[in-house]
Amino acid sequence: MDVISIILQSLLAAYFLFSGSAKVVGAKYWTDIFDELRLPQWFRAITGFVQLIGAAVLVIGYWYGWVVVWAGIWLGITMLMACLAHLRVKDPFGKTAPAIVFLVLVLTLFIMNANDLILPL
Repeated sequence: MDVISIILQSLLAAYFLFSGSAKVVGAKYWTDIFDELRLPQWFRAITGFVQLIGAAVLVIGYWYGWVVVWAGIWLGITMLMACLAHLRVKDPFGKTAPAIVFLVLVLTLFIMNANDLILPL
């Protein structure tokens, strides 16, 4: 595994662990964002669990490199949906930018590890 890939994987795992936990516990910052996005609060909790699963899979990826690719798909879809949610309510670019940045980072990690997708038999 490439050092840059491991660093990116670690940063993303930390971010999604932090972000997912904050969503699950109902941090005011995230409850306000989901209100602005006109999404129900139960969806915030589900999104948090999805991110926590993604973070856990990224950590498992230290031992089994091919699962990083699946984490990239999982979290990439999540961040794509976040971008679409911001676009749906016509949020300014400044509010949409974090979702776009993390989508690009997840896609970069996916591309860096795509060769590992061949599952061991």
